[in-house]
Amino acid sequence: MHRLYILLLLLLPILSFSQDDLLDNYFKEVDSLYREDQFYIGLGINIMSSMPSGMNQSGLSGGFHMGFIRDMPVNKRRNLSIGLGLGVALDTYSQNLFIGETESGNTIFDIIDNDVRYSTNRFITHVVEVPLHFRWRTSNINDDTSFWRIYAGINTGYMYLFRSTFEQVGNSVQQSKLDELNRLRWSLYFSFGKSKINFFFNYTLNPLFNGELSDNNMPVDILVFKTGIVFYIF
Repeated sequence: MHRLYILLLLLLPILSFSQDDLLDNYFKEVDSLYREDQFYIGLGINIMSSMPSGMNQSGLSGGFHMGFIRDMPVNKRRNLSIGLGLGVALDTYSQNLFIGETESGNTIFDIIDNDVRYSTNRFITHVVEVPLHFRWRTSNINDDTSFWRIYAGINTGYMYLFRSTFEQVGNSVQQSKLDELNRLRWSLYFSFGKSKINFFFNYTLNPLFNGELSDNNMPVDILVFKTGIVFYIF
């Protein structure tokens, strides 16, 4: 019996060491798989720039975007990564640019005079996006969602739907197919914040249209700056 106690005392440090070693290896293995794969949902306000003279926004121009980003860490701590995703963006723009069509099928771009009464003049865009972002964060395997993050990169998209709508008493005009549309979209993206709620900024690099005003040939090369909040959901 005494020999059994002596044997257990001799084996105890070895067993303790082995258990600690196994736990360390387990957590290292878990930590080596740590990623921040995320669904995201964003709400923003669209601010148009580079508008032709006389054009201005009216009312609220809002936007919504959502999708999923795959996280690919690039360092041992795994707090630096490349994010590649897929999502959609839906945006609306209220303004005084009339978009119509001549009898021959040519697009009309005209600034609506102040004395013209109308109830609605807006266009909407639906874009499928592929975000590619460089990501920094303060999180690790033991953190919950309460950590700081900064994401920056470029969004590439394709505008699969466009519709402009003009409505006044006794008259309604809708356009959805324009040769002047830049359907391929490029934009710079930046977001920062803590926990699930973050602020984002998005600026387009190419104009919405490659067109001109019908009366003076002034370019309609509208760029868009969008800002708002984005929710990252794990």
